[in-house]
Amino acid sequence: MSTTLIFATGNPNKVSEISAMLDRNASLQIKSLADLNFTEDIPEPFGTLEENALHKARTIHQLYQKNCFAEDTGLEVDALNGAPGVYTARYAGPEKDPNKNMDKLIENLAKHTDRSAQFRTVIALIWEGKEYLFEGIVRGKILTQKTGNGGFGYDPVFQPDGDSRSFAQFSKAEKNEISHRAIAMQKIIDFLQNTFA
Repeated sequence: MSTTLIFATGNPNKVSEISAMLDRNASLQIKSLADLNFTEDIPEPFGTLEENALHKARTIHQLYQKNCFAEDTGLEVDALNGAPGVYTARYAGPEKDPNKNMDKLIENLAKHTDRSAQFRTVIALIWEGKEYLFEGIVRGKILTQKTGNGGFGYDPVFQPDGDSRSFAQFSKAEKNEISHRAIAMQKIIDFLQNTFA
């Protein structure tokens, strides 16, 4: 199997994370929007991760007529009825400032004893003109303060179940073994390997 997929994102952290995961799947090559000199910000106007992911994938597929995928990821906190959810990146405002987002989350959870949460990634794949959805979920809890210097987004305040560290204390390789995005991406890899089998 050897194929190229366009990853419909402008987020270099996400490109780096998935590219690192694909080091062990050399037959699958990823091209980012930057590789295509596409610099526009594709909006995420919908109320679900699934709709936003599909919208981004469809936008790029219509422009380039190539196999592509897009993802939308939400941090869903139980005590906040699933918030921030689709507003994860802009929880504290349109500037998408990770530190402000985490500060707001910690503040909003200050009076709650239940700090359980999950990261959920939905990847929309358009392959040979057909649409597919893949999901990855990691359960955990929100810490009372930021811990660690690695990762990105909410990683310093998210502690996955079964570990005493925040995601920001994981190495990139460790995170790629268990992360929500890695789980969803592995489903795409398995799908493509079965397609070519």
